[in-house]
Amino acid sequence: MIKAVVLAGGSGSRLWPLSRKAHPKQFLYLHGEQTMLQSTVQRLESLDIESLVTICNVEHRFLVAEQLRDIDHLGSIILEPVARNTAPALALAALTEINNGTDPLLLVLAADHVIEDKEAFSGAIEKAIPLANKGKLVTFGVVPHGPNVGYGYIKTGAELDNGFSVERFVEKPCREDAEKYVASSDYLWNSGMFLFKASRYIEQLTEFHPQMVEHCRGALSGALTDLDFLRIDEQWFSRCESLSIDYAVMEHTQDAAVVPMDAGWSDVGTWSSLKDISQKDDSGNVLQGDVVTNKLTNSYVRSEQKLVAVMGLDDVIIVDTKDATLVSHQSELDNLKLLLQNLEQGRRQELEVHAEVYRPWGKYETVDRGEGYQVKRITVKPGGKLSLQKHHQRAEHWVVVSGKATVTRDDAQFTLVKNESTYIPIDTIRSLENNEDELLEIIEVQSGDYLGEDDIVRYSDHYGRI
Repeated sequence: MIKAVVLAGGSGSRLWPLSRKAHPKQFLYLHGEQTMLQSTVQRLESLDIESLVTICNVEHRFLVAEQLRDIDHLGSIILEPVARNTAPALALAALTEINNGTDPLLLVLAADHVIEDKEAFSGAIEKAIPLANKGKLVTFGVVPHGPNVGYGYIKTGAELDNGFSVERFVEKPCREDAEKYVASSDYLWNSGMFLFKASRYIEQLTEFHPQMVEHCRGALSGALTDLDFLRIDEQWFSRCESLSIDYAVMEHTQDAAVVPMDAGWSDVGTWSSLKDISQKDDSGNVLQGDVVTNKLTNSYVRSEQKLVAVMGLDDVIIVDTKDATLVSHQSELDNLKLLLQNLEQGRRQELEVHAEVYRPWGKYETVDRGEGYQVKRITVKPGGKLSLQKHHQRAEHWVVVSGKATVTRDDAQFTLVKNESTYIPIDTIRSLENNEDELLEIIEVQSGDYLGEDDIVRYSDHYGRI
């Protein structure tokens, strides 16, 4: 029996401004017609997978649930109250199975990788099953097609059935060493995908990090089921050391094995890597959205909304979103983290959220802002309901654009239809819901001295948000 464990944490900061903390790359449409999470789950369909568990940050739970429902693969969802890297996350998945009296093989996948050849992917998984059943902790090494300094490497050791023992793991190398590794044919890229028995992983993690296992057991003992989610106890889980499975187990165990995989794999970690796997025009360009060019070569240009015109440039990355634009020479992309640090120091909200923000009840888009005011377009799904709440520092005007709104304002409840409006003063308890079968769209005009999203007091919430 195989259980798929999809790790859907991470921020994907190197793909800013498209990937942001509140909506990172695994939930984006970066390559193909599905989000990266959806593509990861659907490539499992050719394998004999018994069930699916997705592990994600608590802040992303509704994104995960909605995207998995869209492809009819909801499975179970474990919520991490704090980020502690992959080793504790996988301990939660393994211990959950053991607590349920089962001991499946766990197929561990990242939610933000691209794999072009599904048949080769499935073939590598099948080859790894006998090794995992014998107690090996199997990782999948991608056959390199050239030197790459953005990936870690695995040096293969003695031959095993359908694979090799792992001689050692190597951190991301310099260019010269990467060229030597590829030329030797003894090295594979470290993909971050694994296959092992749940019990075997816990045995090895207990040997090297017994306290981590103890903390994860405590976190599960205090876990609560909430809608489609398993909420892990924060006090216990936060005690876990933040370690990847490589550092915690794979680099220390004597039972690490690697199965080669040549399946068109990419971790899509940077704009350059996304450009590399995308279809290019005769000038070597990848152009997405409303883009017009003249004398542009070897570049990646993406527009999410408006026309972007580019001329006379070579080897550049241009990504235009509704509220932020990145323009960089490809050679400078390694310095993107310095740019993001500047944004963080300036407390720029463009680092955290998009102009369009998704919520369990629908979404909102900031269309204008200025000193003392902000205008949003709010879309509420059929059956969607905003929490019963109030704001201490802002008042709001609501104007219905389409649909029918049910409004709660202090002790009163009433409906609004197209072209009707209401005023919500500061400190007024209010709620908005859509009880109809069509979308509800309203324009919200906020006014006040402070318009941040943290100016909120929730009295009740349909979705269990604190």
